[in-house]
Amino acid sequence: MKLLVVEDDATTGTYIARGLREEGHTVDLVAEGREGLIQATSGAYDVLIVDRMLPEIDGLTLVKTLRGAGNLTPVLFLTAMGSVDDRISGLNAGGDDYLVKPFAFGELSARVTALARRPQAMEQETVLRAGDLEMQLITRKVTRAGQEIDLLPREFALLEHLLRRKGRVQTRTMLLEAVWDISFDPMTNVVETHISRLRAKVDKPFDRELIQTVRGAGYRIDG
Repeated sequence: MKLLVVEDDATTGTYIARGLREEGHTVDLVAEGREGLIQATSGAYDVLIVDRMLPEIDGLTLVKTLRGAGNLTPVLFLTAMGSVDDRISGLNAGGDDYLVKPFAFGELSARVTALARRPQAMEQETVLRAGDLEMQLITRKVTRAGQEIDLLPREFALLEHLLRRKGRVQTRTMLLEAVWDISFDPMTNVVETHISRLRAKVDKPFDRELIQTVRGAGYRIDG
């Protein structure tokens, strides 16, 4: 496999890269988030191993930027930030797995192998659909019944989150964490406001409502 390790601790990065190379993999090692983003964008990797605390660009921003650009290469977060909230924010940012330091190399290798088993299917997911609604992740184009819909960045992120979890209820807390990166209740109606704006563009001009309110629970998109 071709792997990219983005790790600013030289000792840890060298240890990981050496171990993976001894297993026969091709490994690129970079120490800064910005360089990691450039490498991940320009190179065809099977798996990315990304630390969260990085200079220039942090790991969460790196992965969010990749996902926003339609890059679906599997990502393993490798970090000392091991609380439940840290894990949730990492997965919500687009990470596929999360391993906390200190770690056993054997477990790291096994997790990388597991992630590499499904890259082909993941890379094919460049279009999300629900009914006659279609979202192109690479071009960031949204259409319904062939009619293009102009969405603001936050509206796009909200719709993408719902589409990726089609048929599953997403609570207000889930949406705040995933779309706004807020892990507390800001005591505002920001979610409700954006859902209303999204419905005005995605649902109201059409015959059938896709975005459903599940009373007392949250929202889901049907398709």
